Amino acid sequence: MARYHGNVCRLCRREGGKLFLKGKRCLTEKCSVDRRNVAPGLDMRSRPRRLSDYGVHLREKQKVKRIYGVFERQFKRYFRMAERMKGNTGVNLLQILERRLDNVVDAVGMSYSRPHARQLINHGHFMVNGRKVDVASYMVSPGDVIKPVNKEASKTLVSNSLELNVDASPPGWLQVDREEGTITVAGIPAREDIRFQDIREQFIVELCSK
Repeated sequence: MARYHGNVCRLCRREGGKLFLKGKRCLTEKCSVDRRNVAPGLDMRSRPRRLSDYGVHLREKQKVKRIYGVFERQFKRYFRMAERMKGNTGVNLLQILERRLDNVVDAVGMSYSRPHARQLINHGHFMVNGRKVDVASYMVSPGDVIKPVNKEASKTLVSNSLELNVDASPPGWLQVDREEGTITVAGIPAREDIRFQDIREQFIVELCSK
């Protein structure tokens, strides 16, 4: 399974904003975007480069790929799925990405960050509807119940994350029982449920439809 092994702070700086790839660390003074908000390889005194229309559209696609931790081949597959669905293709694409299991675990605060959520899932710490799932890209559906496997180590990892993210506010399409450590998928995420509201999905559709 492909995974990015580089410095994730460089990804945030390249996109010019916080992608929260390190969880709560991104809200502290250690965040590199706050300390050095220029693209990697550029000097602080450098004038920002003006992007072409194609560059603006490409950067939007790259930002979404980096937020959700997917590479090009998988992103193209998701886009083809979104095109075949009824409704707005851009919103369909974001809904597909939001329904990934690693995103669900991270959205409710059961992990320190999205990469951490992916690691927990790959190591077999979660099950969906009573069956262990170790694929981070697993797409949840309405009615699914997600919870840690019946092992002390798994329950401890989840409870520690929930304690750290006690102020986390789950999106409306997910219902969380913090005492039991369970997530119930109540429906399909609406556009207003997407955590990154500044995503311009229409730019992605225009770029990928060419």
